[in-house]
Amino acid sequence: MNYQNITVAGSGVLGSQIAYQTAYHGFHVFVYDINDEALEKAKERISKLKSSYLEDLGATEADLDAAYDRISFSSDLAKAAADADLVIEAIPEVVDIKTKFYNQLGEVAPEKTVFATNSSTLLPSQFADATGRPEKFLALHFANEIWKNNTAEIMKHPGTDNQYFEEVIEFAKAIGMVALPLHKEQPGYILNSLLVPLLDAAELLLSNEVADVETIDKTWMIATGAPKGPFAILDVVGITTSYNIVKAKADKTGDPQFKKLAELLKTEYIDKGKLGAATGEGFYTYPNPSYEQPGFLDN
Repeated sequence: MNYQNITVAGSGVLGSQIAYQTAYHGFHVFVYDINDEALEKAKERISKLKSSYLEDLGATEADLDAAYDRISFSSDLAKAAADADLVIEAIPEVVDIKTKFYNQLGEVAPEKTVFATNSSTLLPSQFADATGRPEKFLALHFANEIWKNNTAEIMKHPGTDNQYFEEVIEFAKAIGMVALPLHKEQPGYILNSLLVPLLDAAELLLSNEVADVETIDKTWMIATGAPKGPFAILDVVGITTSYNIVKAKADKTGDPQFKKLAELLKTEYIDKGKLGAATGEGFYTYPNPSYEQPGFLDN
């Protein structure tokens, strides 16, 4: 592997984490997003990550500042990808948006550039033709709070050249990840094949008025010993991501339960700016959400 210059396309919660984790491990990183307003939010988001690296990893201020200095920002895709060895795409989970992005990226990226999607639920084969370089395209999926939940799922599609599959596995290791190779396409990979059904079930319990957020989370935490319940996890993931996944299921299946849930997420959370932990409110309010308070698991 000879990767040095990494472009991260999409500067949301996870895109920002991927960019900073990569820079922290010595790579030069270009962050791309659609406009300067999004990039200003990304700079703020990335700067806030420093405190987590200090607390969780014992990093030094000097290391953290040096990592930030290795990151550049641009809303010009051609500029951001001009010297990229690898582009990691972390844009919204919407097929049309991703397809359009890969059409554009394929036109401006150098021939050497490998493309990787961080999609949580969509398969690389859905976009392979749009990239114009299917043999250099695969999935590289991270979990939220990447610096401590350091899984990297690397998944081929049938047309991925094994050379690039192996290179991306080595890259994942180089940025401090535990590399988890998937040799066959699987919707949801490993992590989300396990996680998404849990989150769906929790949200449907809420939407169908079976129980409230805290009761559902408390049940899961007490019964399994998990440190967070499904709604606490959803606040970290971001409610917009959850909405996109739920709406896609509603559109695909016509299931009235998922239609009702998508409407609930939109009207009661997204339209009110309650997008999750990153915005200070989602299913819980932050900092100091109730599930972290003493006595939350008591009667």
